[in-house]
Amino acid sequence: MILNLFSGTNEVLLFGVFGIVIILFLLVDLGLLHKGPAKITQKDALLQTIFWIVVSSIFGGLIYFFGGGADDALEYFSAYVTEKALSVDNIFVILLILRYFKIKDEYYHDILFWGILGAILFRAVFIFLGALLIGEFHWILYIFGIFLVYSGIKIFNEDDDMEIEPEKNLLTRWAKKVLPISNEDRGGRFAFIEKGKLWFTPLFLVILLIESTDLIFAVDSIPAAFAITQNEFVIYTSNIFAVMGLRAMFFLLANILDRFYLLQKGLSVVLIFIGVKMLMEMSIVQQGFNMAFGVEHAHIPVIWSFIVIIVALTLSIVLSIMFPQPEEIVEPIETTKN
Repeated sequence: MILNLFSGTNEVLLFGVFGIVIILFLLVDLGLLHKGPAKITQKDALLQTIFWIVVSSIFGGLIYFFGGGADDALEYFSAYVTEKALSVDNIFVILLILRYFKIKDEYYHDILFWGILGAILFRAVFIFLGALLIGEFHWILYIFGIFLVYSGIKIFNEDDDMEIEPEKNLLTRWAKKVLPISNEDRGGRFAFIEKGKLWFTPLFLVILLIESTDLIFAVDSIPAAFAITQNEFVIYTSNIFAVMGLRAMFFLLANILDRFYLLQKGLSVVLIFIGVKMLMEMSIVQQGFNMAFGVEHAHIPVIWSFIVIIVALTLSIVLSIMFPQPEEIVEPIETTKN
């Protein structure tokens, strides 16, 4: 069902462009730009963020001209923007993990690079399995829709404070039991050999923890993408382009993330909206609309879905800036003189 609206020639073209861009960037990034531990500056992060937004937008334009037209392009951008917004929570958790393990700033790049590489592979598996299950059991879309509405309500009511407990993570607990873990970071290496024995560093545990948390976030983002479109190519490319820009966003937003405290509310509105949209387009719900209101086909156009997503997220950011959270005032402790 991949690219079911695209012609065979255009399908190969778009696959080729996507593959070349991703592989070329990974090779250049790993082999040329960063040959050792180095701290990413705010300027570099801003330039990389702009670069990936431009590249992602150009690819959306290619989908418009060589793919399925305006609807597929809007679905691509809707999925891309939604995934970008969901990535903000991911960035916050990654930051907590790195701070928990007291990782040096100059090691952040390599950790995030391999974390993103794992995300690319795991997202492909998740999307393939999701498409396969939907193809065999169409009723799974009901579950996706209900889950998104539930997730949106849960996120809206969640407290802003978030804690991580790496010692309770099943993957890291398994790694500590099975693998020889050193207490040394060895200059940013993930593993080393000493006296003929292979040792893993704490940085390796950090990557495992980041990968496992990304899988948890994928549980939200993949159903959200399927709620926007069932075109696997559009889902995967929008997801991966958003993930590829995640590292740059991390370095750009790490120190100012707390200012956008209402973004979580905006994201919850988006999840509820696309969950309701998915449920509205299911056959049983359509029959209910027909019986109750005489509406034969209840459908929200793609352009309105895109507008709602953009407005909800933009408004949450603007309101966060206009009405910043008041800083906590710590009362001095009074002491008594004997």
